[in-house]
Amino acid sequence: MSDTKKSIYGTIGWFDLTVPNATEVKDFYAKVTEWKPEPVSMGEYDDYNMTANGEPKAGVCHKRGGNSDIPSQWMMYINVRDLDHSRSECTANGGKLVTDIKSAGSMGRYCFIEDPAGAVCALFEPKEA
Repeated sequence: MSDTKKSIYGTIGWFDLTVPNATEVKDFYAKVTEWKPEPVSMGEYDDYNMTANGEPKAGVCHKRGGNSDIPSQWMMYINVRDLDHSRSECTANGGKLVTDIKSAGSMGRYCFIEDPAGAVCALFEPKEA
């Protein structure tokens, strides 16, 4: 990697909230934070990118389909270089795997883990451009 290009690995790349009532909750956050909800089609329903100044800042998602096993809490996604390695390190160091690896389509893949203290986060491996 060149010195002029900063690594995204180890940084927080996204936040989202997955709840049974995403439509209602996105309206709550729109009023409380002044985020503007932008629908993201999931086929039969919409999830939402919450934007500020035209830029996505977070997501509010329905707890359906592939998201049905995601804990209902604000979730941070930490960018990792090698998801398989990070999952192995998680369990080798006292953590737990909360979900299997999930696809984020053309963006990459991710999973949810629990650290030894019980806190949950997501690990995200972006696809190389």
